[in-house]
Order: sequence, then structure tokens, then C-alpha cells
Amino acid sequence: MNIVMLDALTLGESNLKEIEKLGKLTIYQTTSRKDIIKRAKDAEVILINKVILDEKILNALPNLRLICITATGMNNIDLECAKKLNIEVKNVANYSTQAVAQHTFMLVLNIIGRLNYYDEYVKKGKWAKSKIFCHLNSSNELYELQNKTWGIIGFGNIGKEVAKIAKAFGVNIVYYSTSGKNSSKDFKQETNLSSLFKNSDIISIHAPLNEKTRNLVTKKEVNLLKKDAILINVGRGGIVNEKDLAKAIVKKDFYFACDVLEIEPMTKNHPFLNKKLKKKILITPHIAWAYKETRDRLMRGVEENIRSFISKK
Repeated sequence: MNIVMLDALTLGESNLKEIEKLGKLTIYQTTSRKDIIKRAKDAEVILINKVILDEKILNALPNLRLICITATGMNNIDLECAKKLNIEVKNVANYSTQAVAQHTFMLVLNIIGRLNYYDEYVKKGKWAKSKIFCHLNSSNELYELQNKTWGIIGFGNIGKEVAKIAKAFGVNIVYYSTSGKNSSKDFKQETNLSSLFKNSDIISIHAPLNEKTRNLVTKKEVNLLKKDAILINVGRGGIVNEKDLAKAIVKKDFYFACDVLEIEPMTKNHPFLNKKLKKKILITPHIAWAYKETRDRLMRGVEENIRSFISKK
């Protein structure tokens, strides 16, 4: 069975040995749109992460029977066309729940503990010149999480995991379900997004990108944030209007951290690169899903999807 992997670079040094046992595996580190058909024309199985397979491309791949997405999101595939062509499409769900929740707390704790400021203070040799044993700076005040209100937008598996961990810190949890389908008796549900923005000290976004969530957070919501509030987006780029946020954070005292942007990789002149925002913004390059154990779990899921397909043949 011919298996073609089109963007292996997006998975780093992942273990592919078990997948190699399932057929003839051809690996490409990256694949541009113009090369997809040439590289995949004989493939029965394609492994992709972010490569787009639209109607035109799918119709040009007559041998294709299975698309394995090395992720959860499926918006890069024309699912309707794949169904018409009798091509199965399989993703891997829930593999990154723990990692994304952990990454969320890494961002929040970094900001609330002013970690970058104090680390730089020490490494520049300033602590070594201090007259006292510690360094207290009122403009970089430290805060406890206990008794803060944490608003969670998107209350699926990741949102619920964040709520569970936050509860251990003594945080008050409120949540807003973007689909309206997720609920919990353990925490307060907000049906009004504006209320969540007004009353929360910390807000984290864990929702998918769809018609309901695109531009969910604009200048209207951002202007409701409390002084020194923290807004985190580890859901999807496009949920937060990045231009609105960049303008607001210059004038208003709050912090923003994210792992996702609307266009990835980041554009060269992105408004978040404004030097005025350096102390108020923390950005990681879409790595919340990419912890080692998470990638191992993901590849086991892909392997299981291929084995399931083979067993039906």
C-alpha cells in the first residue's frame, strides 16, 4: 500500500516506524500546492497536517482511499468532495488536551508572576548589585491566582481540563460555551460574553474556529477588560481580531498571550510586533499541541486509523 506523507516537518522528529510497517511510506518534509498531485498521484493513503486538499486536487488523485490528518481540525479538506469520491477522512481527537491545558497555565503563570521581567533583571547583573536580598518593583507587582475569576471561552475537553486545574489554585471559574452544547454543574455558565469579559481577571480561549467564533473577540469585548486582566488565546487564530487587540492594548492596561494567529507563520509586519507591546504580549509559535508525549500520542492515533482502514479492505 502506497502511503505518502506530505508535510512531515510539521511533526518534528516523530516516530514513524510503526507506520512504515503498514506499507510503502514516502515522506516529504513540506509540499507546495503545485507539487501535491505529482507527489501523491499513486497514493492510497495520504498523511497531512496543514496541506489543503480541495475538490480540484482530490479529483486528480484516483488511487486515494484514505486521508489521515495528523491533527484534530479538518477544515483543510473538502469533506463533501471526499465523501462523493468514497475517500475516508480520519483525524485524531483529544490527543492534545493535557498539553494545551498545561501550555495555558505556562502563559498565565509567566504573566502573573512577571517571569520575563525578573529573569532579565537577574541576568543583567542587577540583582548582584542590590542592597537587599530581594527585588520589589511596584510596576511589576506579583499576584496570586487564588480568588481570581477565570473566564473560559469554549468548554470542550480542553476548557474543562483548564477549569479542573484552575480549581486547584482556588480560582473562581465561569465559562461560555461557544456551541451552546457544553455545560457543567460544577461551574457557573455565562450566557453573555460581555459579562464574562467585564468580570474576569483571566480569560482563556479554547474554542474551534467556525462561523460562530470567527471575530468573536473584537474591540467591543477587549474594551470591557479589567485593569491588568489577562487574555489568552490557545484556541484558533481568527477568533480574536488581532488588529483591534493591538490597538487597544497600547491604550489600555491588560496583558495578552497566544499560541495561535489568524495567518501562520506570523506575517513580517504583524501588529503584535510593535515594540510598544513587548511588555504586554507573550507569543509562542503554535506549539501548545507539540509536547513530546502529545506528538507520540498523535502518531499512535494516526497508526490506529490506518490499521482500522486496512482491516476493512
